[in-house]
Amino acid sequence: MTTTDTPLTKVLGAKTAKALATHLDLHTAGDLIYHFPRRYDERGEHTDLRRLEVDEQVTVLAQVQQINVKPMRARRGNMLEVTIGDGTGATLTCTFFNQAWRERELRKGVWGLFAGKVTEFRGKRQLNGPAYQLLSADATQDDAAAEIEEFAGALIPVYPAAQAVPTWVIAKCVRTLLDTFEPPADPLPAETRAKRNLVGIGPALREIHRPSSEEALYRAKYRLKWDEAFAVQLTLVQRRARAAAAPGTARPRAEAGLLAKFDAGLPYELTEGQRAVGEEIAADLARPHPMHRLLQGEVGSGKTLVSVRAMLQVVDAGGQAALLAPTEVLATQHFRGISAQLGALGRAGELDGDPEGTQLTLVTGSLGAAARRAALAKVADGTAGIVVGTHALLYEGVDFRDLGLVVVDEQHRFGVEQRDALRAKAARPPHVLVMTATPIPRTVAMTVYGDLETSVLSQLPRGRSPIASHVVPALEKPAYLDRAWKRIREEVRAGHQAYVVCPRIGDGPEDEETPPKDDEPARRPPLAVTEVLPLLQNEYLTGLRIDMLHGKMPPEEKDAVMRRFAAGDLDVLVATTVIEVGVDVPNSTVMLILDADRFGVSQLHQLRGRVGRGSAPGICLLHTESVEGSAARERLDAVASTTDGFKLSEIDLEQRREGDVLGASQSGRHSHLRLLSLLRDEKLIKEARVEASELIGDDPDLTRYPALAASVAALVDEERAEYLEKG
Repeated sequence: MTTTDTPLTKVLGAKTAKALATHLDLHTAGDLIYHFPRRYDERGEHTDLRRLEVDEQVTVLAQVQQINVKPMRARRGNMLEVTIGDGTGATLTCTFFNQAWRERELRKGVWGLFAGKVTEFRGKRQLNGPAYQLLSADATQDDAAAEIEEFAGALIPVYPAAQAVPTWVIAKCVRTLLDTFEPPADPLPAETRAKRNLVGIGPALREIHRPSSEEALYRAKYRLKWDEAFAVQLTLVQRRARAAAAPGTARPRAEAGLLAKFDAGLPYELTEGQRAVGEEIAADLARPHPMHRLLQGEVGSGKTLVSVRAMLQVVDAGGQAALLAPTEVLATQHFRGISAQLGALGRAGELDGDPEGTQLTLVTGSLGAAARRAALAKVADGTAGIVVGTHALLYEGVDFRDLGLVVVDEQHRFGVEQRDALRAKAARPPHVLVMTATPIPRTVAMTVYGDLETSVLSQLPRGRSPIASHVVPALEKPAYLDRAWKRIREEVRAGHQAYVVCPRIGDGPEDEETPPKDDEPARRPPLAVTEVLPLLQNEYLTGLRIDMLHGKMPPEEKDAVMRRFAAGDLDVLVATTVIEVGVDVPNSTVMLILDADRFGVSQLHQLRGRVGRGSAPGICLLHTESVEGSAARERLDAVASTTDGFKLSEIDLEQRREGDVLGASQSGRHSHLRLLSLLRDEKLIKEARVEASELIGDDPDLTRYPALAASVAALVDEERAEYLEKG
């Protein structure tokens, strides 16, 4: 019999097993059995071709509508063009070079599965040399199609595939495996299965691949989704319980200390949200167990001020606080901003400093030797109560006297090892405050940040201006782009400043365009900072003061450019996403994002948060060549239609692989978390959370449920468990 640990070489043979391992990272029977179909096609229910994305690897069920053989222009030979459609009116062209013989089997009216990468050539979408499997029932139908029909019946599973291993090959492999597969002992406690009306693991694994009915498929999916949600929630509940029991150092609020002085000197009132979240954090810090709190809020909602107040409470209690930022630009911006907020309170020991205050220091990789020695001495002897830095804080030789609080800004940009390295610099586990300006849907917060207490800042401080966003469809309406450049000039004439954002830097070997082969489409590379800058200087924005900013510039050069822009010595800054977080120039009122369709929804929302930070309203212009009705254009229309970051975060989640959200991309390892939808399965996730809390409450280490503990370890391996803890 075949078990989950059986190598695929023993089940499928060396050649097939090697293909699955090489192209899909599938090595054992367990890997293959948990490689679930991503959808199911039915003959007669045709796949909608209208929503296919360029560069997407797809498998479509379609019918041959037209065949055309013509000579190639640039070289000898001929090209076969096969137009396929799915009955919706949309079509796709399949091209084959010097393979005219395929005309004999790809006859008009034949249905088939076609797999390949979607490209675009002269405005038409196509598949170049796609693999295909015909599904016609006549004498020319081959064995593979018959096998698909035999085991799938009306439901044809469509698997995540590779060009070298199309979906029907995977289906055949799964069928072979199921003939000898012995499912594992069911890891779920019997009482949980009965309470939640869940089918057994064996029937679920069989029905997910070879569904006998729609109802059986639904029940199989529900059980397997439950396993995924339950494994994650058990892991997070365990970690939260351990964190709550871990010894820490209480940092209670002082009645008359730095925080009280700071609050008294604020030139404005805290928002209700800032006040409420501040009380939550203050209470956490006063407990003798490490705080683990996520602070999320819209761009400009005042998260940094909340974190400064938390850091001052820790300094009042005799500890130090470290703020970890992902880039030097952001670290420097935080350092300057906090220094300005604290004023004399942050300059203890200086002539104009408050003798009862503290000191700030900045630790980045670009510090000179003397400045670095001075900064590290302040960190080591405790003179610097607040330390701001990049990953340079993690290096050996950066030692704190008494690290009491770690504030991590834009948490998703740091790896597990980096976070742990900073926490390890404290004698006892420090309090941790995680900040993100990327709004997180409720179920994502519950699933990814489930071991953290969550605080949300949704209220913007007074004085923040609204941001209007507009799509600039450059191909359909070229005049709109001309108007965008004019609008930038108008804002500059009014005394304001502008950003022009590009998807890439340019001038690198990775940016070179690969020349297309004969009759193959070429998608132009994304616009680059180094290419756009001279165009603006010499053509579109002549006469304006323009400079560029990107991540590959030397730190001192980046800092100099940002200083000039912040001081108003530049009118326009051409930049990459290095300005995405933390850059605060209130005089900037307009942003033009070139090739905006190359960015994600949350990223666009973050970027536009750089304008409208003062009293004048902000404008964000989203340039694109994507056509109306395409998924990319719908994404931009959604961004333009609302400034509600939480609504946009749900749109963003819908369009991303949820495995990425759960850490598969971060760890680079094979993920078995495949079915759970963090948007559609909110009720299931909540139920799994309740069950996990009850189970861990009675048996914190799952000692009475060894099979369940092993299952959790398989679905959420230790590396991913750490990722989930990190968020």
